[in-house]
Amino acid sequence: MARRKTRAAAPAVAALPQGPIPTTFATVELTPDTEDPNGVLLLLDGVQSSHLYLDDPTRLMFEYMQQMQVVLRLRYHHDEPLNVVHLGGAGCALPRAMAELWPRSRHLVAEIDAKLAEYVRSWFDLPRAPRLRIRTSDAREALQSLRTGGGDAIIRDTFAGGNVPPHLRTLEFTRLVADRLADTGCYLLNLADNPPLPVARREAATVAQVFEHTAVIAEPGVLRGRRYGNVVIIAAHDPWPVAELNRELRTLAPTARLLHGAQLQDFIGTARTFRDPDDERHWYAGREPTDASESAEERVASMLPDTREDPDRIINLY
Repeated sequence: MARRKTRAAAPAVAALPQGPIPTTFATVELTPDTEDPNGVLLLLDGVQSSHLYLDDPTRLMFEYMQQMQVVLRLRYHHDEPLNVVHLGGAGCALPRAMAELWPRSRHLVAEIDAKLAEYVRSWFDLPRAPRLRIRTSDAREALQSLRTGGGDAIIRDTFAGGNVPPHLRTLEFTRLVADRLADTGCYLLNLADNPPLPVARREAATVAQVFEHTAVIAEPGVLRGRRYGNVVIIAAHDPWPVAELNRELRTLAPTARLLHGAQLQDFIGTARTFRDPDDERHWYAGREPTDASESAEERVASMLPDTREDPDRIINLY
């Protein structure tokens, strides 16, 4: 089989800076998409964090973002004046897409890395405030500063070293999310997990304690425990259009599956909820700016406490 030729980057992509660039907490690098001349991949400490098509804000490469887009399009009419909070920014691919698809929407992005936020503003054609604002802040602190009942959607897509910061996945944090959402609002969160998905099961158990209508979305191979991958959890106080969601998710490439109701309960099994620690000082490790002498692994280790858990008893479902 002939090898696919690498396409030359479009001028807008070629004009972006080359090589690793230090940010406040990490190192960022931009690499051209070898299959699309208008695509660019943003890596933080070598981890793929965002992908943007410079010629079309609405195109999303990451599968979990495509799944979230399906959920949001079924829930909200394109003309609705949505107030959306994004916990975690990186390249702001999803806020950028949503601002285009919902022209009357307003987006607040909480990004803890000040230099990264500054770079992203200068590199990409992000909508200006008030359509899209980037606030340099810890995600939980940003959420605490918002008024009760003001959000139509809160989207958590926050990682440090490939892991969700532990203070953004607890029962107490999820209750804060629910308080900041409107009665008809929804909570979407992304995580990544290894088989047999012990973290995803605990996250689902935690969210289901707060939101009556909770569901899990992932590719079938991830749900069957065949490989590492992203898991999206969606939550609301009112019912989801399950049949429509299932139909639309199956049209994606790769296809995705939704677990809801009894299937969700089987997925959760005996998984325990995540809770805040007694000593909140654990939350504030890693707030110091990057030391250039540290390796990426040392920086990651300093940013998060050791939160590894023994997996709960797992029920093989699929």
